[in-house]
Amino acid sequence: MAIDPLNLITSNQNNNDPIGIFDSGVGGLSIAKRITEHLPNEKIIYFADSAYAPYGDISNKQIIQRVNIIADELINKKCKAIVIACNTATVNAIDQLRERLSIPIIGVEPAIKPAATKSISKKIGILVTQATANNARFIALVNQYKNGAEVFIQPCLGLVELIEKGQQASEKFNYLLSQYLSPLIAKNVDTLVLGCTHYPFMSDAIKAIMPNEVTLIETATPVSKQLKRQLAKYQLLASNSPDISHQFFSSSITPRQNEIFSQLWQSPIKTELYN
Repeated sequence: MAIDPLNLITSNQNNNDPIGIFDSGVGGLSIAKRITEHLPNEKIIYFADSAYAPYGDISNKQIIQRVNIIADELINKKCKAIVIACNTATVNAIDQLRERLSIPIIGVEPAIKPAATKSISKKIGILVTQATANNARFIALVNQYKNGAEVFIQPCLGLVELIEKGQQASEKFNYLLSQYLSPLIAKNVDTLVLGCTHYPFMSDAIKAIMPNEVTLIETATPVSKQLKRQLAKYQLLASNSPDISHQFFSSSITPRQNEIFSQLWQSPIKTELYN
C-alpha cells in the first residue's frame, strides 16, 4: 500500500515545532531573518557550521556529510521543516537529503529565472562561491532558466571568509569585491544575482561599485514564501503564540561570533556551541 506523504509528515510533527535553518556560517541569517518577518509565529533553530566554513572550499563528499549530520541534529531537536540556507549546500546535497527525510526541505538556489525576466539588456551576472560555480546542477539551472540571456558566472573567492569575520568594511574586502565586479561591469550586465546567502550582507558595498541602473536580486523572500507554502500544504503552520524564542548554534564559536551574529541579526544573539 502506498504511503501518503501528508500523513507521514503530519503524524510525526507538531504545528508549534521549530523550523531548522542552517548554513556554513552567518550567511543564512539573511534567510532566517526574512523567515521570521514573513512567519512571525514560527520558532527557528539556526545552525552555523562555522568549523567547516566556507563550504565553497571543501569537497562535495564533505558537504554532503556535514549537511546530513546537521539535518539529523535538527530532526533530533524536533524540527518540522528544514531550510538549507546555503547555495553551495543546496546544489550539492539537497536531492539526497530529500530522499533521506520525509519533512519539507527547502533549498536556496540563485534566482536566475526572475533575473532573466527583469533583465532588459539580457546580460546577467551571478556572484557565487567556487563550489557553486563548478557544480553541474547549478550549471543546468542556469541553462534551464536563462531564457536567452547571456549569463556571466563570477566566483568570489575569499569574500565569505571576510564576512564571517565581520570585515565587510576592510580594505581587503573592498579590493576583492572590486576585482570580482569589474568584469561584470565591463560586460554591461544590468542584473546581478547574489548567489550566496552571505552576499546580501555586502549589498551596500556592491551598490557603491556597480552602476546605479544595475538591479540586485537575492533569494530570501522567495525562500520564505516557499517555506510558508510547504508548511501550509502539510498543515504545519504554527498557531498564534505570544512566546516566540529562537535558538542559535555554531560548530565553532570565536570571541567575536556573538558580536557578528548580533550585528547581522540586528538584535542581541547568544550562540551556543554544538559539536
